[in-house]
Amino acid sequence: MTTAVTDTRIHEATAPRRRMDPTRKVALAGGIAYLITFAASIPQLKLFADVVDDPTGYISGPRSNTALLWGSWLEVITAIACVGTAVALYPVTRRVSRTAAIGFVTSRVVEATLILVGVMSLLSVVTLQDQFAGATGAQAEALGVTGEALVAMRQWTFLLGPGLIAGINALFLGTALYRGRLVPRIIPTIGLIGAPIILLSATATIFGGWAQTSSVGALCALPVAVWELSLGVWLVVKGFKSTPAVG
Repeated sequence: MTTAVTDTRIHEATAPRRRMDPTRKVALAGGIAYLITFAASIPQLKLFADVVDDPTGYISGPRSNTALLWGSWLEVITAIACVGTAVALYPVTRRVSRTAAIGFVTSRVVEATLILVGVMSLLSVVTLQDQFAGATGAQAEALGVTGEALVAMRQWTFLLGPGLIAGINALFLGTALYRGRLVPRIIPTIGLIGAPIILLSATATIFGGWAQTSSVGALCALPVAVWELSLGVWLVVKGFKSTPAVG
């Protein structure tokens, strides 16, 4: 009896472990990266509120930079995860459409670059606030103008990156997922519907129609947000439905 139990344990210990399917790994990595971008990007509106609302006042008076620094770090994480989504999913999406796969990687890299430019702009405001808080006269006016310019640059990168480019991302990846039947078609359909809406909204914002953070802008961005969240959750929980279907 003892010998049989021992043999069973030896067999279990030496038996090859079941490996995760490579396609499942791709889906899991891509889904986690998507959920990271979603979670890390949400707090920045609150964390950056003080400096965005009053750059001159932020620089001129001593105050804590903790919220701004945390927001900047979360934006860096968002940028890294942005690229991670495209790189992780590329081995599967390229089987459906190499053009769409390469386009998605490229647009994600552009989005991440714009996010990082915005981060550098806000960190420059922190430097000015640390070194020149309490300045008066002409120096204070010059610092105020500089701070306003840096924050304006960040706001434009926020519009062009997570705003305009997000629509292009949805067009590339949504097309690949829809054609390949890799996930339920309702998910990429939401992205393909939301893409032109957010592109039109970003265009309207550029030409002064409404603010990106206005109720209209937020409503126009909602379909893409739903698409990204639902895709991330599905890829983590379920993975791809089947082997990519080309055509």
